[in-house]
Amino acid sequence: MINRRSALSVTLATGGAALTGAGLTPLLAARARPATTTTANTPAAPAAAPEKFRRPMPLLPEKKPTGRTGKSDVYVMTMQPARAQILPGGPSTDVLTYDGHFPGPVIRARSHHPVIIRQRNRLTVPTAVHLHGAAVPPDSDGDPMDVIEPGTDRVYHYPNRQPHAPLWFHDHAHHLEAENVYRGLSGSYLLTDATERALPLPRGRYEVVIALRDARFDDNNQLAYAMGDRARNTLLANGVPYPYFQVAARKYRLRLLNASNQRRFELRLADNSPITQIGSDGGLLTAPHTTDRIALSAGERADVVVDFSRYPVGTGVVLTNTTGTGPAEQIGEVLRFDVVRTAHDPSRIPERLRTLPPLPRPDTERTVVLRMDEGGEHPGAYIDEKEYDPQRVDARIKFNTSEVWTVTNANARAEHNFHLHLVQFRVLERAGRPPGPEESGLKDTVHLAPGETVRLQAVFDSYRGRYLYHCHMFEHGVRGMMATMHIR
Repeated sequence: MINRRSALSVTLATGGAALTGAGLTPLLAARARPATTTTANTPAAPAAAPEKFRRPMPLLPEKKPTGRTGKSDVYVMTMQPARAQILPGGPSTDVLTYDGHFPGPVIRARSHHPVIIRQRNRLTVPTAVHLHGAAVPPDSDGDPMDVIEPGTDRVYHYPNRQPHAPLWFHDHAHHLEAENVYRGLSGSYLLTDATERALPLPRGRYEVVIALRDARFDDNNQLAYAMGDRARNTLLANGVPYPYFQVAARKYRLRLLNASNQRRFELRLADNSPITQIGSDGGLLTAPHTTDRIALSAGERADVVVDFSRYPVGTGVVLTNTTGTGPAEQIGEVLRFDVVRTAHDPSRIPERLRTLPPLPRPDTERTVVLRMDEGGEHPGAYIDEKEYDPQRVDARIKFNTSEVWTVTNANARAEHNFHLHLVQFRVLERAGRPPGPEESGLKDTVHLAPGETVRLQAVFDSYRGRYLYHCHMFEHGVRGMMATMHIR
């Protein structure tokens, strides 16, 4: 936990500001400062826009276990500073990393095969590692106040007693998570099971994790961080701006992650050809969904299949983005797929992917209201008109019960999204209507447009203890849009 000396030093350095206040940002940024930190009103001088489709998109490295203890695979991971050549030419960029990789590595785990990870903090700031979407004991959930101090280690236990899901891990140290994640502290954790492995979906080299995010760079190629910055207009795929990715003329399974602090993507192929969505945050949908767009708010994942056999060898097709702030020439194109060869393709997409159990009759219902001050230099952010207080319990939940939550974005202009720790839930309604096919599976994060309401249902039957629920736009959580539920 954050100790008394750490808390006191924060309070003194900020003139006694509350631990939920935005006034912490300059201090904490100074402790972590490997690059440019600014205020939202005084952005750093921008770097020149990189030329598109000149560099290949790298595959994310796969992390291998160092051994086994009993039935558990054991990993050792080091959080450390590093330098990455993100922009072509000129200086490399200072980043914060897991094992020196920007973005972090991919861990492949199996249901009912536990994983133990020793996280070694070799940074100058506290960290807390949250396995997003996972059902884990409370002492391994990465509570924002339960931090790994610089120079120390922490062991996290992941029982993996849940079905397959494309999880991801990221920093969650309160008041630091936004900048720590922005500077690189995130990675992927693909949990699989027998149901998923039995399907004839693309696999091996034809299953590709793509972590998407935005960034802003100063004129020295350094990441410029400002709280709530809406000028992050360089798009990165697996850590490279606007890359190309060479593919064969066959089906590919693309595991998409929106690792941005707050940007929402709406992804399309430039020729409007179909994309088959087969999964979301909590794993496979019950049936494939053919669409021409994939929408992902911060923290959401989508599992899609694109059939490149429709294109002749030599074709390039751009993955575009049709939403968000920034000039279209900077935020309108993400990466380009280049079809460079033919290949045998034994994969196929079954008509049925999985079976989800029927929802039980809910034991209770509750409402949650997200709101942020619209205007002012340091706007507050609230759940049910309260800023986050780690000492307060906001929702008391009886173990082994099911609840329906009605979540509302009370803002007229600001977007939010909503993430529940511990559980995967089902979306019942969006704006009074049944959810679309893309939200028909298990979810842990949902987008809420201004004024929008979403109803969801979750079953709390895995662990007892305290867990968070919050907006997963990191800067909103930093400002106080988080709350605590106690399952007992």
